Formats: sequence, C-alpha cells, structure tokens
Amino acid sequence: MVLAALIKLSAEETKKPSEELNMKTIAIITARGGSKRIPRKNIKNFMGKPMLSYAVSAALEANIFDEVMVSTEDEEIASVARACGAQVPFMRSARTADDFSTTFNVLDEVVEEYKKRGRTFDALCCIYPCVPFLRADILRAAYETFLSQEADAVMPVCAYPAPIEWAMCIEDGFLRPFNHETLKKRSQDLSPKYFDVGMFYLCKTDKMYQYGSLCPDYTVPYIIDEFQCQDIDTEADWKTAEIKYKVLYGEKK
Repeated sequence: MVLAALIKLSAEETKKPSEELNMKTIAIITARGGSKRIPRKNIKNFMGKPMLSYAVSAALEANIFDEVMVSTEDEEIASVARACGAQVPFMRSARTADDFSTTFNVLDEVVEEYKKRGRTFDALCCIYPCVPFLRADILRAAYETFLSQEADAVMPVCAYPAPIEWAMCIEDGFLRPFNHETLKKRSQDLSPKYFDVGMFYLCKTDKMYQYGSLCPDYTVPYIIDEFQCQDIDTEADWKTAEIKYKVLYGEKK
C-alpha cells in the first residue's frame, strides 16, 4: 500500500502543469538559416555548443510542453535541432523564410501544418534561437505566471537601466532634451519602464489569432534580470554575450 502510494505520488509530481488543466502547449523555436550579420549564427558554436541547443534544452527541460519543435528551412539547422532532441516534422516554406516574413507568419504556418496532421494546441511559446541565457526554470516560472494570472500571454521584459524620460537627442550636432519637462524630474519620481527582451512569447493560440499579435490585451510581464538580457545581432553582441556567460557560468554552463 505504501509503495503504491509513493508510485502514485511520483507520477503526479512529474505531470506537466498543462496535463492537469488538459491544456496542450507547443514550443516553436524559429530558426531560419539566412542570418546576414552573423552568418549561420543559429548553429554557430557558442561556449562549446551550437547556439540553437540552448533554446532546445531549456524548452525540453522545462517539462511544460507537449511538443518542442524547430521551424526552419535549412537542412543543417534541422539536423542540429533533431540531434538536440527537438522535433522537425516539416520544413519551413520559402514564403516564411525570406527577409520580409514576420514571426506571426511563421507561427501561423506551424499551427496550420499541425492542424493538417490532426494536432491542435491551446497555447504556444515562440522561442527565439539565440537565447543562451534562457533556462528551464525561467520558462517554468513564466508558465506558472501564465496559468495563475489566467493571462492571455506572458512576455519577458527587463527594466531600462536609466529613466527613459531623461533621453537626449542630437539636433544639428547639439544635444537637446527629448522632453524638457520630464528631464527635470527626479528618478525616484519616475516609474520604471520595461522593454521586450526578445527571448520568448507565451500566448494562448486563439488570442494570437484574435489580436494578430503575441501581445494581446491581457499580457502579463515576467521580469528578467538585466544581466540575462542580450540581443545577439552583431559580432560585438556575440562577444558581449560570451563575456556575460563566463561571468554567470564560467567556461561551461
């Protein structure tokens, strides 16, 4: 009797939150092969592993998704994704792999393709491929926020390091306050402002379609520490990310 109870308890502890609510969730990692500023950046070696592997590992280890897939038109990226444990059940079309396609276009294609295969998902999590600071516990905490707040979406954000009300602009070579009135205010009198860190977007699928956006009306924040925020669009960004990673984790995670 005791052993049976322990086995039952163990099974309940490993149950995904989505299973308890009968909610189907999918992680969609968007990784096309046409990076211009950092060639092949989605599978370039970052601290000993392909960059894409960090996104895949975080999604798999979070244990909150019924499917973790990579959307790509690139066979080499697809091969790396599968080696990391992600699914690549179909390739991205040329229509959604060009420089003008939006994230929404990519997600819509994935959702529709799964529908053709008889699978639908109540919520999706769009994860960008260059996120070496994304961890499973961040995804789990964001998902718990999503559920507990009964939100339509969750977006990770980071506070601006300085009040944006103090912004300056350059006119004819001279510095000018962007706003003369707010520039006079003390920092303690200004509320913090936040920016999208570009890691992931967790959203109810029907709300994404209703609003045509991953940021519908009832989107709640998940605040990320500024040291874990890093766009990786240029070689300088890449080197900055390596420095941050070494400080946080040493040479290896």
